[in-house]
Amino acid sequence: MKRPQNHKIAVIGLGYVGLPLAVEFAANGFEVIGFDINETRVSELRKREDNTGEISVEEFDKASSLTFTAALNEISEANIYIVTVPTPIDNANNPDLTPLRKACSAVAKVLTKDNIVIFESTVYPGCTEEVCVPILERESTLEYNKDFFCGYSPERINPGDKVHRVSDIVKVTSGSTPEIATIVNDLYASIIKAGTHKASSIKVAEAAKVIENAQRDVNIAFVNELAVIFEKLGIDTHEVLAAAGTKWNFLKFTPGLVGGHCIGVDPYYLTHKAESVGYHPEVILAGRRINDNMGAHIAQRVIKMMVKNDIPIKGTTVSVLGITFKENCPDIRNSKVIDVIDELRTFGVEVEVIDPNASDEEVLEVYKLELKKSISDKSKAIVLAVAHKQFKTIDWKEHSSNGRAIFDVKNFLNKELVTERL
Repeated sequence: MKRPQNHKIAVIGLGYVGLPLAVEFAANGFEVIGFDINETRVSELRKREDNTGEISVEEFDKASSLTFTAALNEISEANIYIVTVPTPIDNANNPDLTPLRKACSAVAKVLTKDNIVIFESTVYPGCTEEVCVPILERESTLEYNKDFFCGYSPERINPGDKVHRVSDIVKVTSGSTPEIATIVNDLYASIIKAGTHKASSIKVAEAAKVIENAQRDVNIAFVNELAVIFEKLGIDTHEVLAAAGTKWNFLKFTPGLVGGHCIGVDPYYLTHKAESVGYHPEVILAGRRINDNMGAHIAQRVIKMMVKNDIPIKGTTVSVLGITFKENCPDIRNSKVIDVIDELRTFGVEVEVIDPNASDEEVLEVYKLELKKSISDKSKAIVLAVAHKQFKTIDWKEHSSNGRAIFDVKNFLNKELVTERL
């Protein structure tokens, strides 16, 4: 079996996870080919253009051995395949493994003896060997752990974060045999400055990933529930959290919308697997219900704020600032801001959305919204939904003096500048 530096790596899926990983391997001397079925994406990457904003031209320059393709036959010479495709949920909050299944079918067509397939996509414990391996075996006619092998190393990418990059975050690794686990661990250890943690099995590594985000989800749900309670009691939630936070072991979470591809999705993978073995999770699903209802709760608070300030509701324009799932990145996947918008519209409110980071075309395609460039003169209320740094430059005092009510979801502005905050 080949050792690190002699490997030729194919990264399957060139989004927020796959592209930074491919660049990091190439920048460390590996021969890497990035594969994606989106030919437009591949064409842009060949021109060193990354619409996710994760990779700079300088970083592309350092990864000179990296090439890109949408042609499956061009990755056939790889001996390491790293799968980084999305694993979303469907409308019933069940795991949607369609992209993962398709990726496995594609890899199976080029899989040869002694190849290793490493999965980074978030899945439930057991998914790699229960779902992915059978596809690889059936469509390649090769035998698992005899002709080909697997590994699992969960992604820990944080979109928009320029501090915690691929090499700066400890990487969990695993393999389908002890020897493969060592090879996989050595492979990642050669690029991860923060170090690696070799899990005892693929299942352990899969489970570690889903509980990382389930833990954050439950903690955020707790403070979201506090925000609901304290609003009814007439207490400022952030003042309470600041006071409680003076204790050394108080966990510092803040209320807000929980969207994106990880925290708002991954817990459902764990609960799906738990229910398949006869256990109905209570704490995890309770947290999910609270967080999934926060969009409607925020919209209702905005309506109450408008009523208190004698602002008409029906037909009135409200400006929502931000549509991405988090600040300072263009990622709109599973954005819960849309829940705020939809609930506001049920009251007859006209909503305009401003987001300098999101793609106009993507927002129109996914959410059927036309982004505006700035807050219009007819706007009577503003909802600061996402804390993009560009919003700091807005003259908030002027908006307030013009009679606009301002609701700050993110506690982004000084308290004196806003009408209410979550």
